[in-house]
Formats: sequence, C-alpha cells, structure tokens
Amino acid sequence: MILSAVRVVIAALFTAFMAALMTLTSLVIRSERAYYSMARFYSRTVLALCGVELIVEGADRVDFKRNHVVVANHASMFDIPAVVAGLPGDVRIVYKKELERIPVFGWGLRYGGTYIAIDRQNRHEAIHGLEEAAAKITRGGSVLMFGEGTRTPDGKLHPFKRGAFNLAARAGVPVVPLTINGSFKIMPKGSLRIHPGTITLGVETPIETHASNGRSAELEMRDEVRAAIERHYKDQ
Repeated sequence: MILSAVRVVIAALFTAFMAALMTLTSLVIRSERAYYSMARFYSRTVLALCGVELIVEGADRVDFKRNHVVVANHASMFDIPAVVAGLPGDVRIVYKKELERIPVFGWGLRYGGTYIAIDRQNRHEAIHGLEEAAAKITRGGSVLMFGEGTRTPDGKLHPFKRGAFNLAARAGVPVVPLTINGSFKIMPKGSLRIHPGTITLGVETPIETHASNGRSAELEMRDEVRAAIERHYKDQ
C-alpha cells in the first residue's frame, strides 16, 4: 500500500508539472506538433513510473497516415496514456468538458487547443463539439472516443453510445475498433491505488463509413464496432 501511495503521489506531481508545461508551451508557441510530442512523452513516462507495461497488437492493420475515429472501451484513467503512447501517429482525445475544472491538469486540456471538449450536459454544445472534432479530423489527425462514454464501474463491457459514429459520419472517415485489456486491474474507477501490470491494445481493421448513410447506419456501425471489441475483450 505504501508503494502504491508513492506511485500515486509521483504520478500526480509529474502530471501537474507536465500539464503546466504543456499549457505554457501552447500559450507561447501554439504548436500542435510540440503538444503531441509532450503528450507522448508524458504518457510513456507516467506508464513507466507506475510500473505499467504496454503491448500493442494489430497496429499493422491500420494505415495511420489516414485520418480515423478510433473507438475504444473505457476501463481506467490509464487508458488515455496507453493509447497516446501506443498508437502510431497523432491522436486527438475527445474528453468530457468537466475535466477542465481540475486545476493545472484541466488547464492543459483547455488551453492546449489540440484535444476536443464535449459538454455532455448541454446537447447544443455537445453537437458543436462534434462539429469541431469533425473539422479537426479533416484538417489532419485521428480522434479517440470511448464508446461507452465513461469508465466501466465493474470491469465489464457496457453499451456504446452513438456519438463516436455520428462523428465518423460527419467527417466521412473510417472507424478503428480498439480493445483495451488490463487497465481496469491497474486502476479501476473509484480507486486511488495503482497496481502495476500490463495493458494490451488490440487494433482491429478499420470499418468504412459514409456521411450520407443516416442514423440507422450509425447505429448499425455502433453495434458492429462493439461486437468487434467484445470478441477480444476480457472481463476484468
């Protein structure tokens, strides 16, 4: 327990330092390339500090020079650093706007200008956020969204929401199913203890989408992507 507490403190201090540095850098030089580089450095370092090994399987199935919407299951706070550290190419994170309220860390998200906030409490603002995300995809870079919308409370795969697939349709880009295994055991929702372990990212073949297919096609794609993730997901 003492070692776990030490890991939590070190990870929190490092996160605060990097968030402050990323905020300052973004305000001064406004470089997305610098932001991505620092995000990748932060993610790899925090995983190492917490004793987390990362394995990526199937990355060769995707041409990461193309833009995609990456849809993953969500089990832990370690999912985002695992994806940022493990996937080739630059991935924008779509995050819930409430995170911007967190001192220092939230500032890094808000003022970085690279990741995309979604206000889930305001439908109009949520739609605006999806439109912003679609515009950023067309300008370059992929986007990560969690299909369930929030972390699983029990380690099981829960129903997926429609938002990620609406975004893919708006942007006219393929969806990449991504299965994240192992992160729930490392730090489940509601816990502040870190258990060293292994996170495995399973990358599936992209599923093409078309902007004109409508709501029913989005729901069909949602079910197809969830089924692809479920085939490889291990209850934790």
